[in-house]
Amino acid sequence: MTEQLLESVRSKYGAVAESTLSSKDPGVKAVAEAFGYSPAELTSIPAEANMGLSCGNPTAIASIRAGEVVVDLGSGGGMDVFLASPMVGPTGKAIGVDMTPAMIERARTNAQNGGYQNVEFYLGTIDHLPLADGSVDCVISNCVINLAPDKPAVFREIARVLKPGGRLAVSDIALKAELPPAMAQSIAAYVGCIGGAIKIDDYRDGLHAAGFEHVEIVDSGADLNAYAKVENQAGCCSPSMASVNGLTVLADACCSSDAPAHASLHEDLTKLLSEYDVNSVAASVKVYAVKPAVANQNCCGPTCGS
Repeated sequence: MTEQLLESVRSKYGAVAESTLSSKDPGVKAVAEAFGYSPAELTSIPAEANMGLSCGNPTAIASIRAGEVVVDLGSGGGMDVFLASPMVGPTGKAIGVDMTPAMIERARTNAQNGGYQNVEFYLGTIDHLPLADGSVDCVISNCVINLAPDKPAVFREIARVLKPGGRLAVSDIALKAELPPAMAQSIAAYVGCIGGAIKIDDYRDGLHAAGFEHVEIVDSGADLNAYAKVENQAGCCSPSMASVNGLTVLADACCSSDAPAHASLHEDLTKLLSEYDVNSVAASVKVYAVKPAVANQNCCGPTCGS
């Protein structure tokens, strides 16, 4: 079932990557602004980097500094990577990792068209990052960790690639209460970043278990109904649905001219939001954590502390 979930996510987001959604669409722009991006930020990056998939603005909370290496988990079209690029400057690097080939292709095209020199994009999953141990100063992510079936593995990977003293600054969806059964079992809800979310306390415990300290999770108070603003603006249809093992599972993606427009990811989300009071059970959260600078050691010997 884990691979089935991943393939569903990959197919759905691949269809979005192949669409014409961008900041040029009023609804897409409105979603980004609802979750914390300023008009100035959106106009400073390629319009095609924004597809209305955010639930926060991690670059605004990450305290990114010149010369740092910043990695964005689930980088999509490169939106947050491009915002981080001028922050890290020519001596730093902004790296995006995404498991969807179409997203990587879109991000690399955006980088080339935008003339970015200090950004890189890698194909990979966030529970097996294609990065060396202790090579990253800051990890950011935007509404993606909730999509990972094995979140403890993701937290361990983040800890592995961060340098001692490195930090995590993430925007994500987390649960305030149990999901209604119909939502919990819906792949549309899973791919829409709700069904795979975990409780806020479990999120905090998972980061502590991976070795992080100074963990803070803050409810941003953003209205998750903002996703409905993108309805009817997808330029490419998304995968069709089929039932497997009691769950609704995505079939192959399509982009034919006669394909039903209502199959898009954003329209699936709109339907979900119309059926449930999502804000009562889920929240857009800001997640902060720090990898310890040094391991705790017992002092010994006459020169200890000198």
